[in-house]
Amino acid sequence: MKRILTILICMLGLIFQSLAQGDLLITPRRVVFEGTKQKEELNLVNIGKDTAIYFISFIQYQMKEDGSFVSVETPGPGQMFADPFLRIFPRKVTLAPGEPQVIMLQCKRKPDMLAGEYRSHLYFRSENKSEPLGMDDKPQDTTLLAVKLIPIYGMSIPVIIHSGDAKATSTLSDLKLEIKRDTIQSLKLTINRTGNISLYGDIVIECTPTVGKTFEIGKVRGVGVYTDITKRNVVVRLNNTTASALQNGKLKVKYVTNQENTKPVVIAEGELDIK
Repeated sequence: MKRILTILICMLGLIFQSLAQGDLLITPRRVVFEGTKQKEELNLVNIGKDTAIYFISFIQYQMKEDGSFVSVETPGPGQMFADPFLRIFPRKVTLAPGEPQVIMLQCKRKPDMLAGEYRSHLYFRSENKSEPLGMDDKPQDTTLLAVKLIPIYGMSIPVIIHSGDAKATSTLSDLKLEIKRDTIQSLKLTINRTGNISLYGDIVIECTPTVGKTFEIGKVRGVGVYTDITKRNVVVRLNNTTASALQNGKLKVKYVTNQENTKPVVIAEGELDIK
């Protein structure tokens, strides 16, 4: 009698950017329900070469001050989960290579919701189907235990609900350049947050030399500061520029909104003199 053991190894990969990881493309990369908004369509595309099954569920994360995430079961200070007020359909899809799929996400608010932000992460877990069932016709040694490794990949996007009087403000602090061998490598800074909702935007760094025009020296897209924390430490890699060429110049750092089809609005800004 044949005895075959299939072992599933989960390799969780999370991304909070323009979402393509592994073989799945997801748009939009984050969802915010505010005002009277009740529905959102998510577009999935299998950009891989194999048919894959995707299971969709909710997972909870807390953000740390370095921007990393830890999985949690219960909300921490300043955190409220959104999944009790969310519905998704379908929760399982099978996509052939290049095949798209629309996922419906619905928000059902309740009268007793507190003012502020509710957040959960929509988790997409995929099990690749590298070949159709029944196609493996290789001879089997019935005296051996067969082990087949099936990789499972995952990614998530944040889903946020704003309720009641929801607002936040921000400042930038602790700006510091890292210079090696007369080359500016990176800029360290802290994004400070106050209020009952998270922040999300792009960091844009411009340099104004003593002689010449202002130019962009660095940019990072999609930087969030969630309600779990009041500050986030960020390191931005800069374009290779000699420190001597910028001596006595000035860096201007802007944290601006990142929303499609809208003009960026400055959330916070700061300056650093180069000496």
